[in-house]
Amino acid sequence: MTQSPSGSDIAEAEDFLAAHPEIEAFDIVLHDANGIGRGKIIRRHELPGLYKGGRHLPISILGLDIVGEDVHETGLIWDQGDGDLRAWPIPGTLKSLHGTNPPRGELLMSMYHLDGAEMTSDPRHALKRQVAAMAAEGLHPAGAFELEFFLLDPDQSQGVRPAAAVLDGRRSDWTEVYSVDHLHGMEPLFTDIYRAAEAMGINAETVISEYAPGQYELTLHYRTDVMQAADDLIRLKRIVRMQARRHGVTACFMAKPIEKYAGSGMHFHVSLCDDQGRNVFAEEVEGRWTDTIRHAIGGLRATMGESMLVFAPHSNSWRRFANQSYAPVSPSWGVNNRSVALRIPAGELKARRIEHRPAGVDANPYLVGATILAGIRHGLAHRIDPGPETQGNGYEGGDDLPMPGDWREAIRAAQGSAFLKEALGPDMHRTFTAIKAAEYQRVARWIADVDYALYLHNA
Repeated sequence: MTQSPSGSDIAEAEDFLAAHPEIEAFDIVLHDANGIGRGKIIRRHELPGLYKGGRHLPISILGLDIVGEDVHETGLIWDQGDGDLRAWPIPGTLKSLHGTNPPRGELLMSMYHLDGAEMTSDPRHALKRQVAAMAAEGLHPAGAFELEFFLLDPDQSQGVRPAAAVLDGRRSDWTEVYSVDHLHGMEPLFTDIYRAAEAMGINAETVISEYAPGQYELTLHYRTDVMQAADDLIRLKRIVRMQARRHGVTACFMAKPIEKYAGSGMHFHVSLCDDQGRNVFAEEVEGRWTDTIRHAIGGLRATMGESMLVFAPHSNSWRRFANQSYAPVSPSWGVNNRSVALRIPAGELKARRIEHRPAGVDANPYLVGATILAGIRHGLAHRIDPGPETQGNGYEGGDDLPMPGDWREAIRAAQGSAFLKEALGPDMHRTFTAIKAAEYQRVARWIADVDYALYLHNA
């Protein structure tokens, strides 16, 4: 038996198999730079061997673009002969999948070199590294992501439109924001989502009908471990997609699937505790902000422009940013204000936190988390003043901090960013920016329908 560098223990597999004799197979899932799950389905008898010696996977699995094509510029393909590395189980992530027939389980994996060193183009290691850096500074982040998404009709012959209610087939093209009765039409689907989340040990909480037809939001329980918070989010996306498909609808995690309606965000709520467990963001007198939370916001503001590729990683991501859309358009901050990028929510002092709002639901939560923690560390280290709080409408007026105007500018800013290279690590930075540059070229070559609409008869 080879010592597992991830800390996994075969006892976890043995106990799980004993407790679940019905499970016949397991999805083993490793997440790439885009947050897409790559891996294999193994049979029950293979699980103990996976814990004893890991599983060989090609290095190229971490150098793929959004559609699974090799990106040679990452240096992870033929430069290294597409050799095998070894993926190891992440402790505590062996769970059962709800509703599969025959019954299956799921196990998250992380990539290591054959000598046991971390493969630092694995995005999970980027977040792990920032958590460790904070711990060395006596700080421990806690947080939770919010999941916004659309449920769409799988038949797109009449265009992209909201899915009919799975309960009775009723269809609504109205916004229906916060309508409880509207939620009832999707009750069978959400019941299965909650059951699947429970089987995974994920505390999925409130569901609401969001600010667009067919758009919903699920909140997650606040975690004292942000690694687990990111695991929760990435697994919940898979759960929603899987259960929606079983109910005959399509779960959509594009940032902006419908032109005239709001897009879908992945807001990250984050706080910091010291070694004694005290929330260092919490002020003694309400509204008299601590230097810690002010400098944290200052660091997030100062680094946001060069980090936007992490928060808005795709061409479609940039369609989400528009005035009065509930998506921020500048690195503003404010209190109890949903028009800003960095919001201090209302609530009890002991729960004081920052809500980071720029990221779309199409972003990779491990990279988002790593970048946000690095931004906070940057602000604390340099005692960066956040500037004046935005009062009222954050969409009015400008900001003195530069922000990229589109995907291409974001790629260039990220490529040249010393901060982002440190935040993600040099290997993950190179891999991520190379993949994004390749995806940009793919989109740039695409002749879209709008080209024919505008230019076919007029140019």
